[in-house]
Amino acid sequence: MRFWLAIAMLWVGCSWADAPNGKDVKMVVTAAFVSESGMPVYREIADYVAGKIGRKAVVVSGASYSEADMLLDRGIIQVGFVCGLPYTHKSSEGKYTLLAIPVVATRSGRFADATSGYENTPGKYYSYTIVRKDSPLQSWADLKGKSYAFSETNSNSGYNMPRYKLVQLGAKSWEDWFSRVLVSGSHEESIRLVSQGIVDASSVDSLVLDYDRSIGNADALNVRIIEQLFPGGAGIPPVVLSSKADPALGLQLQQALLDMHNDLQGRKILDKALLSHFASPDDSNYNDVRRMEAAARKAGFRDFVER
Repeated sequence: MRFWLAIAMLWVGCSWADAPNGKDVKMVVTAAFVSESGMPVYREIADYVAGKIGRKAVVVSGASYSEADMLLDRGIIQVGFVCGLPYTHKSSEGKYTLLAIPVVATRSGRFADATSGYENTPGKYYSYTIVRKDSPLQSWADLKGKSYAFSETNSNSGYNMPRYKLVQLGAKSWEDWFSRVLVSGSHEESIRLVSQGIVDASSVDSLVLDYDRSIGNADALNVRIIEQLFPGGAGIPPVVLSSKADPALGLQLQQALLDMHNDLQGRKILDKALLSHFASPDDSNYNDVRRMEAAARKAGFRDFVER
Protein backbone atom coordinates (compact mmCIF):
# COMPACT_ATOMS: atom_id res chain seq x y z
CA MET A 1 0.00 0.00 0.00
CA ARG A 2 2.72 2.49 0.93
CA PHE A 3 4.50 1.77 -2.37
CA TRP A 4 1.40 2.71 -4.38
CA LEU A 5 0.92 5.79 -2.25
CA ALA A 6 4.47 6.78 -3.16
CA ILE A 7 3.67 6.30 -6.85
CA ALA A 8 0.48 8.34 -6.48
CA MET A 9 2.46 11.15 -4.91
CA LEU A 10 4.15 11.74 -8.26
CA TRP A 11 0.82 13.27 -9.28
CA VAL A 12 -0.26 15.00 -6.09
CA GLY A 13 -0.77 18.71 -6.54
CA CYS A 14 -0.39 18.50 -10.32
CA SER A 15 -3.02 19.43 -12.83
CA TRP A 16 -3.08 17.25 -15.93
CA ALA A 17 -1.28 20.03 -17.75
CA ASP A 18 1.45 20.03 -15.12
CA ALA A 19 1.67 16.26 -14.62
CA PRO A 20 5.13 14.66 -14.68
CA ASN A 21 6.64 14.46 -18.13
CA GLY A 22 9.94 13.58 -19.77
CA LYS A 23 11.53 16.86 -18.73
CA ASP A 24 10.73 16.56 -15.02
CA VAL A 25 13.37 15.30 -12.61
CA LYS A 26 11.73 12.68 -10.43
CA MET A 27 13.34 12.25 -7.01
CA VAL A 28 12.66 10.14 -3.93
CA VAL A 29 13.66 11.24 -0.43
CA THR A 30 13.76 8.53 2.24
CA ALA A 31 13.68 8.91 6.00
CA ALA A 32 17.42 8.24 6.02
CA PHE A 33 17.93 11.90 5.25
CA VAL A 34 15.44 13.72 7.38
CA SER A 35 12.23 13.25 9.32
CA GLU A 36 8.85 13.90 7.78
CA SER A 37 8.97 17.26 9.60
CA GLY A 38 11.98 18.23 7.52
CA MET A 39 10.76 16.94 4.18
CA PRO A 40 9.87 20.46 2.90
CA VAL A 41 13.57 21.37 3.15
CA TYR A 42 14.53 18.49 0.89
CA ARG A 43 11.83 19.47 -1.54
CA GLU A 44 13.55 22.87 -1.63
CA ILE A 45 16.86 21.16 -2.43
CA ALA A 46 15.19 19.16 -5.20
CA ASP A 47 13.50 22.27 -6.63
CA TYR A 48 16.78 24.17 -6.46
CA VAL A 49 18.95 21.63 -8.32
CA ALA A 50 16.26 20.87 -10.90
CA GLY A 51 15.72 24.58 -11.48
CA LYS A 52 19.44 25.11 -12.03
CA ILE A 53 19.28 22.87 -15.10
CA GLY A 54 15.99 24.29 -16.33
CA ARG A 55 13.73 21.49 -15.16
CA LYS A 56 10.99 20.89 -12.64
CA ALA A 57 11.38 18.51 -9.68
CA VAL A 58 8.71 15.98 -8.75
CA VAL A 59 9.43 14.61 -5.27
CA VAL A 60 8.19 11.39 -3.67
CA SER A 61 8.47 11.00 0.11
CA GLY A 62 7.06 8.53 2.59
CA ALA A 63 8.48 5.49 0.77
CA SER A 64 10.34 2.82 2.73
CA TYR A 65 13.92 2.05 1.71
CA SER A 66 12.81 -1.05 -0.22
CA GLU A 67 10.07 0.94 -1.98
CA ALA A 68 12.57 3.65 -2.89
CA ASP A 69 14.89 0.95 -4.27
CA MET A 70 12.07 -0.41 -6.42
CA LEU A 71 11.26 3.05 -7.80
CA LEU A 72 14.92 3.61 -8.70
CA ASP A 73 15.45 0.07 -10.03
CA ARG A 74 12.56 0.43 -12.45
CA GLY A 75 13.57 3.92 -13.57
CA ILE A 76 10.29 5.40 -12.34
CA ILE A 77 12.45 7.70 -10.24
CA GLN A 78 15.75 9.06 -11.55
CA VAL A 79 17.39 10.42 -8.39
CA GLY A 80 17.31 9.20 -4.81
CA PHE A 81 18.32 10.59 -1.43
CA VAL A 82 18.89 7.12 0.01
CA CYS A 83 20.40 5.23 2.94
CA GLY A 84 24.03 4.08 2.81
CA LEU A 85 23.23 0.39 3.33
CA PRO A 86 20.92 0.03 0.28
CA TYR A 87 23.47 2.10 -1.66
CA THR A 88 26.22 -0.45 -1.00
CA HIS A 89 23.93 -3.27 -2.15
CA LYS A 90 22.64 -1.56 -5.28
CA SER A 91 25.95 -0.05 -6.35
CA SER A 92 27.51 -3.53 -6.28
CA GLU A 93 24.75 -4.62 -8.68
CA GLY A 94 25.43 -1.64 -10.96
CA LYS A 95 22.00 -0.13 -10.28
CA TYR A 96 23.07 3.10 -8.53
CA THR A 97 25.62 5.72 -9.50
CA LEU A 98 26.86 7.93 -6.67
CA LEU A 99 26.16 11.60 -7.42
CA ALA A 100 27.13 13.48 -4.25
CA ILE A 101 27.86 13.09 -0.55
CA PRO A 102 26.22 15.46 1.97
CA VAL A 103 28.50 17.08 4.54
CA VAL A 104 26.79 17.99 7.82
CA ALA A 105 27.25 21.46 9.33
CA THR A 106 26.30 20.60 12.94
CA ARG A 107 29.37 20.92 15.18
CA SER A 108 30.44 19.52 18.53
CA GLY A 109 28.60 21.02 21.49
CA ARG A 110 25.31 21.64 19.68
CA PHE A 111 23.69 18.93 21.79
CA ALA A 112 25.05 18.12 25.24
CA ASP A 113 24.53 14.36 24.94
CA ALA A 114 26.08 14.09 21.46
CA THR A 115 29.75 13.53 22.22
CA SER A 116 31.05 14.09 18.69
CA GLY A 117 30.14 16.56 15.97
CA TYR A 118 30.68 16.12 12.26
CA GLU A 119 33.46 18.61 11.62
CA ASN A 120 36.22 16.01 11.86
CA THR A 121 34.32 13.38 9.89
CA PRO A 122 33.05 15.00 6.66
CA GLY A 123 30.75 12.68 4.75
CA LYS A 124 29.91 10.68 7.88
CA TYR A 125 26.99 10.48 10.30
CA TYR A 126 26.12 8.47 13.39
CA SER A 127 23.64 6.05 14.84
CA TYR A 128 22.38 7.51 18.11
CA THR A 129 21.34 4.93 20.69
CA ILE A 130 18.59 6.67 22.65
CA VAL A 131 16.51 6.16 25.79
CA ARG A 132 13.79 8.29 27.34
CA LYS A 133 15.22 11.43 28.94
CA ASP A 134 14.28 10.35 32.47
CA SER A 135 15.36 6.74 31.96
CA PRO A 136 17.96 5.30 34.38
CA LEU A 137 19.57 3.35 31.49
CA GLN A 138 23.09 4.57 30.74
CA SER A 139 24.76 2.04 28.44
CA TRP A 140 24.28 -0.90 26.09
CA ALA A 141 25.03 -3.18 29.03
CA ASP A 142 21.96 -1.72 30.74
CA LEU A 143 19.85 -2.49 27.66
CA LYS A 144 20.20 -6.26 28.05
CA GLY A 145 16.74 -7.70 28.69
CA LYS A 146 14.99 -4.43 27.73
CA SER A 147 12.65 -3.62 24.84
CA TYR A 148 13.98 -2.07 21.64
CA ALA A 149 12.79 -0.66 18.30
CA PHE A 150 14.56 -0.21 14.99
CA SER A 151 13.31 1.49 11.84
CA GLU A 152 13.75 -1.30 9.27
CA THR A 153 16.24 -3.98 8.25
CA ASN A 154 17.51 -1.97 5.25
CA SER A 155 18.61 0.90 7.50
CA ASN A 156 22.30 1.45 8.16
CA SER A 157 21.97 3.60 11.31
CA GLY A 158 18.79 1.85 12.48
CA TYR A 159 19.85 -1.75 11.87
CA ASN A 160 23.34 -2.34 10.43
CA MET A 161 25.25 -0.23 12.97
CA PRO A 162 23.45 -1.45 16.11
CA ARG A 163 23.70 -5.01 14.75
CA TYR A 164 27.48 -4.51 14.60
CA LYS A 165 27.37 -3.27 18.20
CA LEU A 166 25.61 -6.48 19.19
CA VAL A 167 28.28 -8.50 17.38
CA GLN A 168 30.93 -6.65 19.39
CA LEU A 169 29.03 -7.55 22.56
CA GLY A 170 29.03 -11.22 21.58
CA ALA A 171 25.33 -11.53 20.72
CA LYS A 172 24.25 -13.79 17.88
CA SER A 173 20.79 -12.28 17.41
CA TRP A 174 18.61 -9.36 18.50
CA GLU A 175 16.74 -11.71 20.82
CA ASP A 176 20.01 -12.56 22.59
CA TRP A 177 20.09 -9.02 23.96
CA PHE A 178 16.54 -7.68 24.01
CA SER A 179 13.38 -9.07 25.57
CA ARG A 180 11.17 -7.53 22.89
CA VAL A 181 12.00 -6.02 19.48
CA LEU A 182 9.67 -3.87 17.35
CA VAL A 183 10.02 -2.67 13.77
CA SER A 184 8.88 0.96 13.79
CA GLY A 185 8.99 1.76 10.07
CA SER A 186 10.89 5.06 10.46
CA HIS A 187 13.45 6.78 12.63
CA GLU A 188 10.92 9.40 13.67
CA GLU A 189 8.55 6.68 14.85
CA SER A 190 11.39 5.01 16.76
CA ILE A 191 12.04 8.30 18.55
CA ARG A 192 8.34 8.59 19.41
CA LEU A 193 8.21 5.02 20.75
CA VAL A 194 11.14 5.74 23.08
CA SER A 195 9.87 9.18 24.12
CA GLN A 196 6.45 7.82 25.03
CA GLY A 197 7.84 4.85 26.95
CA ILE A 198 6.51 2.20 24.57
CA VAL A 199 10.02 0.76 24.23
CA ASP A 200 13.10 1.28 26.37
CA ALA A 201 15.56 2.15 23.61
CA SER A 202 16.32 2.50 19.93
CA SER A 203 19.17 3.44 17.61
CA VAL A 204 18.28 6.16 15.13
CA ASP A 205 19.75 8.25 12.33
CA SER A 206 21.65 11.21 13.78
CA LEU A 207 20.48 13.43 10.92
CA VAL A 208 16.84 12.84 11.85
CA LEU A 209 17.26 13.39 15.61
CA ASP A 210 19.48 16.45 15.09
CA TYR A 211 16.95 18.03 12.76
CA ASP A 212 13.92 17.30 14.92
CA ARG A 213 15.71 18.69 17.97
CA SER A 214 16.63 21.82 16.03
CA ILE A 215 12.96 22.55 15.31
CA GLY A 216 11.84 21.78 18.87
CA ASN A 217 10.07 18.49 18.23
CA ALA A 218 8.72 17.36 21.62
CA ASP A 219 9.58 13.67 21.24
CA ALA A 220 13.10 14.45 20.01
CA LEU A 221 13.65 16.67 23.05
CA ASN A 222 12.38 13.94 25.39
CA VAL A 223 15.07 11.36 24.54
CA ARG A 224 18.70 11.10 25.61
CA ILE A 225 21.67 9.71 23.66
CA ILE A 226 23.55 7.06 25.62
CA GLU A 227 26.01 6.18 22.85
CA GLN A 228 27.02 7.34 19.38
CA LEU A 229 27.79 4.45 17.06
CA PHE A 230 30.70 4.52 16.20
CA PRO A 231 33.86 6.64 16.61
CA GLY A 232 34.17 8.32 13.22
CA GLY A 233 30.61 7.43 12.26
CA ALA A 234 29.75 5.76 8.94
CA GLY A 235 29.14 6.79 5.35
CA ILE A 236 26.29 9.29 5.28
CA PRO A 237 23.14 8.66 3.18
CA PRO A 238 24.15 9.65 -0.36
CA VAL A 239 22.47 11.12 -3.42
CA VAL A 240 22.30 8.54 -6.22
CA LEU A 241 21.27 8.24 -9.86
CA SER A 242 19.29 5.28 -11.16
CA SER A 243 21.11 3.19 -13.77
CA LYS A 244 18.00 3.64 -15.94
CA ALA A 245 18.44 7.44 -15.96
CA ASP A 246 20.35 9.49 -18.53
CA PRO A 247 23.99 9.84 -17.33
CA ALA A 248 24.10 13.35 -18.83
CA LEU A 249 21.23 14.36 -16.55
CA GLY A 250 23.16 12.93 -13.62
CA LEU A 251 26.23 15.04 -14.44
CA GLN A 252 24.11 18.19 -14.63
CA LEU A 253 22.43 17.50 -11.30
CA GLN A 254 25.74 16.57 -9.72
CA GLN A 255 27.28 19.90 -10.68
CA ALA A 256 24.25 21.78 -9.32
CA LEU A 257 24.62 19.96 -5.99
CA LEU A 258 28.38 20.50 -5.76
CA ASP A 259 27.99 24.24 -6.50
CA MET A 260 25.01 24.76 -4.21
CA HIS A 261 26.93 26.17 -1.23
CA ASN A 262 28.50 28.87 -3.43
CA ASP A 263 25.11 30.36 -4.33
CA LEU A 264 23.20 32.63 -1.92
CA GLN A 265 19.86 30.88 -2.44
CA GLY A 266 21.51 27.47 -2.24
CA ARG A 267 23.37 28.42 0.94
CA LYS A 268 20.11 29.41 2.66
CA ILE A 269 18.51 26.06 1.80
CA LEU A 270 21.56 24.11 3.00
CA ASP A 271 21.48 26.01 6.29
CA LYS A 272 17.87 24.93 6.82
CA ALA A 273 18.90 21.32 6.19
CA LEU A 274 21.83 21.59 8.65
CA LEU A 275 24.24 20.86 5.78
CA SER A 276 27.55 22.50 4.97
CA HIS A 277 27.74 21.42 1.33
CA PHE A 278 27.61 18.44 -1.02
CA ALA A 279 30.96 16.78 -1.71
CA SER A 280 32.20 14.89 -4.78
CA PRO A 281 31.33 11.19 -5.01
CA ASP A 282 33.69 8.74 -3.32
CA ASP A 283 32.51 5.14 -3.09
CA SER A 284 35.20 4.30 -0.52
CA ASN A 285 33.30 6.53 1.93
CA TYR A 286 30.90 3.59 2.34
CA ASN A 287 33.48 0.88 3.07
CA ASP A 288 32.69 1.20 6.80
CA VAL A 289 29.04 0.33 6.07
CA ARG A 290 30.21 -2.71 4.12
CA ARG A 291 32.66 -3.71 6.85
CA MET A 292 30.00 -3.69 9.58
CA GLU A 293 27.62 -5.79 7.51
CA ALA A 294 30.41 -8.23 6.61
CA ALA A 295 31.36 -8.60 10.29
CA ALA A 296 27.79 -9.59 11.17
CA ARG A 297 27.75 -12.17 8.37
CA LYS A 298 31.11 -13.59 9.45
CA ALA A 299 29.94 -13.84 13.08
CA GLY A 300 26.85 -15.78 12.01
CA PHE A 301 24.51 -13.14 13.41
CA ARG A 302 20.87 -14.14 12.86
CA ASP A 303 18.95 -11.31 11.29
CA PHE A 304 15.63 -10.24 12.74
CA VAL A 305 12.50 -11.82 11.29
CA GLU A 306 9.27 -10.00 12.09
CA ARG A 307 6.62 -12.34 13.44
